[in-house]
Amino acid sequence: MRKLLQDNLQQEIIASVKKSLTFDILYQRIRPDISPFIAATSTLPLKNLDDWDRLIRDTLSSSVSLPPPQHIGLSCHWMGSLSWLDMCHPDGFRRERALRTLCVKAPNSFLFALAVRRLNDWVPQVRNAACEALPLIAELSDADIIVDVLFITLPYWNSWGRMGDAEKKSLLAILTMDKVVQALKKRLISSTSGPVATIFMQAGRTGGLDTALGEIAELSVQPTLRAKAWRCLLDGKFVWAEGKRWHWIDKAYGLRRRVPVLNERRIAKTSTFLECLKRATLDRSAMVRRVAGEMLIKELDNLGEDAVYLANLLAADLSPSVAERGRFALADLAKRE
Repeated sequence: MRKLLQDNLQQEIIASVKKSLTFDILYQRIRPDISPFIAATSTLPLKNLDDWDRLIRDTLSSSVSLPPPQHIGLSCHWMGSLSWLDMCHPDGFRRERALRTLCVKAPNSFLFALAVRRLNDWVPQVRNAACEALPLIAELSDADIIVDVLFITLPYWNSWGRMGDAEKKSLLAILTMDKVVQALKKRLISSTSGPVATIFMQAGRTGGLDTALGEIAELSVQPTLRAKAWRCLLDGKFVWAEGKRWHWIDKAYGLRRRVPVLNERRIAKTSTFLECLKRATLDRSAMVRRVAGEMLIKELDNLGEDAVYLANLLAADLSPSVAERGRFALADLAKRE
């Protein structure tokens, strides 16, 4: 059943591309209609983007269309533009031109995802054009469309080998837009599945979510996200993975493994450490309470009498891993006395 649905979607995309390449010349203007392509891509899931990108590119390669308007001396309206379609064109000049002429909102999440993917294009000029075009497109696009794409991009963008610092800055600039920050915060809090903790930490490269940390820590559905948010509040910093590097285990035997490369950004604290620790200790998830136990042990010297109260509270926890941290804190306090 799933394969049949996939085949139907592929045939629908191929048909929409071919239909969009049918030109009507009227009053000396070329007016291609890409509405079938936009309608077809609006129903596509944001998964296997490599396969969909390749399918569109192959369809464009095998289709016969008129040359670009500037090559035949005719002007065209944007409504008749093939720019969204040309972002997948096998010709790098066409992809670059498409990005440099796009100054409108994204019709759907799939097409905005295609624009974001051009940040990792194999042609440097196309990547440069994407850096310039993306903030303009994002400014005009719906915030929910942008967040849809961020959710499928941020967990994996460290694996984009052709993406450089300029391309990352372009995407991070979108994360500072107020409408995107608000929509991203709501999506993070309400998401019941997916790598939201990873998305949250990658979004922490900018300061957009700093003022919403307390709300995310208190209200998020997923315990992993609440645990990350509380750790950020207690540590006073975001820590994220930049990628991976090789680390030697034994050079004599040629043994090595890939380890994460971490980076961090300090944040301004809006609540005291003790206040955050007390709230984290009362969280409904043992995962969050374990974080509270780690932070309690780390800051025992600075908490005074509150340390004993919190250690006893954790030691009585129903979760063995949380109670173990509480007992360790009590034992440590007893030694110091």
